[in-house]
Parts: sequence; structure tokens; C-alpha cells
Amino acid sequence: MSVATPALRRETAGFTPADYGLYAITVLAWGFSWIAMKGQVATVSPEVSVFWRFVLAAAVMMVWAKVRGHRMSFRFRDHLRFAGLGAFLFSTNFTLFYYGASYLPSGLLAVIFSTTSIFNLFLGLILFGQRPNPLALAAGLLGFIGIGLMFWPQLTGAEFNSQAAIGLVFCIGGTLSFCFGNMLSADTQRRGIGVTPATAWGMVYGMVFLGIVSLLRGQSFAVEWSVTYFGGLVYLAIIASVIAFASYLRLLGRIGSARAGYATVLFPVVALTLSTIFEGYQWTPLAVAGLFCVLGGNLVMLRAR
Repeated sequence: MSVATPALRRETAGFTPADYGLYAITVLAWGFSWIAMKGQVATVSPEVSVFWRFVLAAAVMMVWAKVRGHRMSFRFRDHLRFAGLGAFLFSTNFTLFYYGASYLPSGLLAVIFSTTSIFNLFLGLILFGQRPNPLALAAGLLGFIGIGLMFWPQLTGAEFNSQAAIGLVFCIGGTLSFCFGNMLSADTQRRGIGVTPATAWGMVYGMVFLGIVSLLRGQSFAVEWSVTYFGGLVYLAIIASVIAFASYLRLLGRIGSARAGYATVLFPVVALTLSTIFEGYQWTPLAVAGLFCVLGGNLVMLRAR
């Protein structure tokens, strides 16, 4: 008879108030980030924008880790893990999505990124032997269908030419990078390494990788001197990177990659709400039906065992 580990028992248990709080912070912080990202891709190369984002984020995380008294000295093999986090979560993921934003509308970006919950289910099976919970799988599929309905006018209206194909490839690559980072982070936490030091070192390595790539490509590190650009940079670095990633990765360690990854299905809902208020987004019957699918899928996922 097999005995469930404490981590496995925790991942299949019901949500606690702390889990709900982390979930809400993650959804809202990243939901607002789509607007902030739009001001980052017009005049500055994606690698450079993401580089400065994580220069600021890594500095804040390192100071926070110091204040909280976290141990920051690790073995070489642990630093290899941190470098992997930097490569998957804090450089490649964002850079590919920034490039994708140059080719595709923001709604379509959100739709593609929302497949994270489904990818996480299958990557968890492949990498860790975690068999997908049927309810969790159904919830992820229902949520993805809902997102598709909400953005159906954009999906059907986007001209699928070579530019759109390039953007699609960038975004799928960014989503897969994010998912692999999820798996690595979850395994790192299982090995007893805290979220804060792992995130701090991961951001440092991500910053270094992006700096090297920018130098090799001969890119200027100059940025746009505008309130829009710097306001977005600060938001993306502090709120969407430091606070949101700390919340999400802690949530991932508490409830598992499948249910934590479903938070990404709700990001487009937040983006749509903001678009309704500030950009005059028009709700259609399909969009309303899609919203009910997303919310219904969310309730199923939260109750999945």
C-alpha cells in the first residue's frame, strides 16, 4: 500500500483562507500586467525591457530576503536550479511574450497563456508521474473554452498570416517556458528550498542571461524616458514580478501546479474588465457565455481533489 507524502496530501486538500488570498493576489497582479506590458514594447527591445524589469525586481527581492533573514548561501547544484528558474521563468518566458505582443492583439496573448493550466497537468504527469485529476482536467478545458468564447471576435478577426504565425510561435514558446519553470519551482520547494531565496536568485540569473543576450546582439540599454514606460516598468517589476511571483510560487508549492496554474485562466477576465472600464470593450453574448464557463471551471478546479 502506497503512503501519500505530506506534499502530496497538501496538494490534494481543500483550499485554506491563505490559499484564496494568494490566489487573488496572483490573479489581480498579473491581470493588470497586460496593460502595463503594452507600454513596454513600442520603442525598447523586449530583452532590454525585461532586463531592466528584473534588475529592479532582483534588487528588491534580495533586500527582502536579507530583511527576512533567509539563508542565501547555497550549493552549486542549487544554483543550477536557480539558473534554470532564471532561464525559464525570469527571462525566456517574458521575452517571448513581449515579442509576441508585437505581432498579436493582447486578447490573443491572454488566450494562449491561459493554456498553462492544461500544460501543467500533462507536464506534471510526464516529469513527476502526477496523474491528472479528471475534475481538474475538465475544469481546465472548460476554462479554456470560456476564454476562447470571450475572445472569439478577436480570434476570428485576426488575419492569420506569417506575422500572426510568428507571434503564435513566440507565445506558445513563452507559455511552455513558464510551465517548465513551474515544474522546476515545485520540485525545488519539495527539496526544502524556500520560495523567497529561490525567486531572488532566479531573478538574478534571469537578469544576467538577458544582459548577456542584449550585449551579444549589440542592443542599447537605453530606455524610453516617459511616465508611461517607467510607470509600467515599476509595476511590472514590483507588483507583477516580486509580489505576484512570490504569491504564485508559494501557491504552487501549497496546492500543486495544476490548480495553481488555473489562475492563469482568469487573467484575461481581469484584462477584459479593465478594457471595459478604460477602453470601452463591448460585451457580446459569446463573451458572457465564456465568462460563465471560466467562472464555472474555476469553481470546479477549486473543489478538485
